[in-house]
Amino acid sequence: MHHVIGAVIGGIVTYFLLVILVPGPTYSQFLPAVVIGAIVTMIWPWFIAFMLARRVKNKRDEKMQAEVERQVSEQTKGN
Repeated sequence: MHHVIGAVIGGIVTYFLLVILVPGPTYSQFLPAVVIGAIVTMIWPWFIAFMLARRVKNKRDEKMQAEVERQVSEQTKGN
């Protein structure tokens, strides 16, 4: 929840800084960039965590498959 609140506050502060510091363009031009930036800021940690979890699962599955193959080969050698 802290991450979401930080992203929203960061987006608001960024918008106001752009409005104050950048002369010329209309203020509505900044809004899409700020909103998209806030959304990406909220989503990327979940995306990275998902990718890392998938990677860990694949490694665990590979280890289990290697162990199964090892046990099967031991059983066939014993017989």
